[in-house]
Amino acid sequence: MAVNWFALENDIKAILKNPQWDDGHIGPVLVRLAWHASGTYSKKDNTGGSDGATMRFNPESSDGANAGLEKARAMLEPLKQKHPNVSRADLWTLAGVVAIEAMQGPRTPWYPGRTDKEKPKTAEIPPNGRLPDASQGSSHIRDVFYRMGFNDRDIVALSGAHTLGRCHTDRSGYTGPWTNTPTRFSNQYFKLLVNETWTKKEWNGPLQYEDSSKELMMLPTDMALIWDAKFKPIVEEYAADKELFFKDFAAAFGKLLELGVKRPAAKL
Repeated sequence: MAVNWFALENDIKAILKNPQWDDGHIGPVLVRLAWHASGTYSKKDNTGGSDGATMRFNPESSDGANAGLEKARAMLEPLKQKHPNVSRADLWTLAGVVAIEAMQGPRTPWYPGRTDKEKPKTAEIPPNGRLPDASQGSSHIRDVFYRMGFNDRDIVALSGAHTLGRCHTDRSGYTGPWTNTPTRFSNQYFKLLVNETWTKKEWNGPLQYEDSSKELMMLPTDMALIWDAKFKPIVEEYAADKELFFKDFAAAFGKLLELGVKRPAAKL
């Protein structure tokens, strides 16, 4: 039986508001799941990416960058049971797309056809270390994103996903939200980077930065976007033009979700 995509999208929307989760909404963690499931791709050998839903298996499931995402996967599992013909790889990526749109963001181009690996060989699971390390600078950011085939504009656009959600000390080690509206997709992240004064947070955790109110935070990788001479002008563009950011983000996120996807050849 074919998947009823309209019904599945509605079922995803129905679970987004959750008073037991951060800020009463699971949208940000679903975006993170879709992002991290896809961001392991390497164009050098065409390995990694969302196809296969390999985050269910070690070593990918144990990557520190994926801490806490087992909760997001568990939240979607009842929908997998309700729609048994959808692959988890499609479900995870579609959930991110639906969540962004539901949080007033753009609609990302998305296409089904991913399959799940049930007993993957170790070589079929991407190794740890392919996802961005928040403690690093612009050189590391480029290494990670260039490996996937992205350029500097794509990097800044995708970084705009930090307009959503917050960090937790029991997952990433960091703490706090990036913006005042962590469940609404906007260009506030870029406005804050440009207009706020960011200083080092005085605390016992890893290096991060705080705004003048001490309520918001930025990671070293975020600050790298305004410290790098090539990234900064793009940040300023997005801070001034929300529609441009939305357009570029949708294109880059759609590309991210497609990396490494191997669909069966169409039957003639």
